[in-house]
Amino acid sequence: MTVSSRGVMAMCGTRKGISPTEDRYDKDLAGEERTQKSDWSQRHLAVRAYRGQQDNSCLLDPPGCNSSEVVRVAEEALEQINQDRTHGYILSLNRLYDLSHTPEKEKGGSLYKLTIDVMETKCHINSRKPWKQCEVRDIADVPVYGECEISAYVDSQVKLQHYSCAIREVPATAVVDVCPDCPTADNLNEPVVKETANLSLQRFNEESHLTNYFTLENITKASSQWVVGPSYFVEFTIVETVCSKKTDASELSDCRPMDCQFAHKGFCLGSHVANEDEFEIRLPVGKKNSSFRKPVEVKCEIYEPQAAAVEEQAHAKADSGHTEHQHDNHTHLHPHEHMHSVTPSSDLTVSKPRGSLGTVVNKPAPLRSSPAASSCPGPHRHNLGLGKLRL
Repeated sequence: MTVSSRGVMAMCGTRKGISPTEDRYDKDLAGEERTQKSDWSQRHLAVRAYRGQQDNSCLLDPPGCNSSEVVRVAEEALEQINQDRTHGYILSLNRLYDLSHTPEKEKGGSLYKLTIDVMETKCHINSRKPWKQCEVRDIADVPVYGECEISAYVDSQVKLQHYSCAIREVPATAVVDVCPDCPTADNLNEPVVKETANLSLQRFNEESHLTNYFTLENITKASSQWVVGPSYFVEFTIVETVCSKKTDASELSDCRPMDCQFAHKGFCLGSHVANEDEFEIRLPVGKKNSSFRKPVEVKCEIYEPQAAAVEEQAHAKADSGHTEHQHDNHTHLHPHEHMHSVTPSSDLTVSKPRGSLGTVVNKPAPLRSSPAASSCPGPHRHNLGLGKLRL
């Protein structure tokens, strides 16, 4: 039998028992299956990659200095820093400089490590005021700036773990360059500074309506400038003594500070303008005609003791009929008695000892590396017109 070349080719290219048409159909079907499997694999890989990005979003794209959540953490942590401190002035947030953020899924929260820039306010720590209610020192008030390293754990609340702050006065040269007539800082140990504080306190004791005399505790800040003569400005803390206003003037030198958790403390601003180098000689406190022949001004805030506020809160909760405390007029009858209206303390509960979470020290400005977090550093809230200093 004779077979044509076309027939040989058809037989050689066809599987046994399968027609050419059926063979082409099977090949097409197998190709479609391979394509579908390839598409499914690509989609599966894409879904896994997306889920991996979702699971690691906090690691791949951490919050930056413009995050409202991070700003909230910084603000609340700074509030807790001010509550923890025992000396100095309340600090205010100037800007977020850098941060790191580590989620802790097992605990349901996150650990934040923040670097923030701060500025000193005019509020003393004893006032216990929220920092947002305090005015930042401007260029005429011997401004102070610094930095704080903060560790805080955040879940439903911000919990300060530790802090370390370094602060310093703006150099007098930087102040004079911008404001030649502004006061500049003085040494706290200068005799004229101590005399200004004593004169201011003497006037306060003469004019106040408080039950007891107060004595000088610490001079916290001093400055001077030339007006019609040398003008001196002091800031100082005072504490209640055991001597009532009925104490004879000859016995005032023996008045000791009240050693009691219910003793009142205060913060004062005093000034003295002199036309001569020497201060005036004044009559003792309590003597008539002891008016000031040269201008001495003083303004003091007296703070209710934290212990008294806590005790009053406890009595209010217990709805006690205790007769030794008249809470409506803030009278406390102990071995001493004091009755006056006051600036209330903002923290009414006693927790861990203050000063246990960190430190604030006077230290020169450090050399800083560039921020590592995105959108850092954040914007300044204050600069006092001292652009060169980069507060």
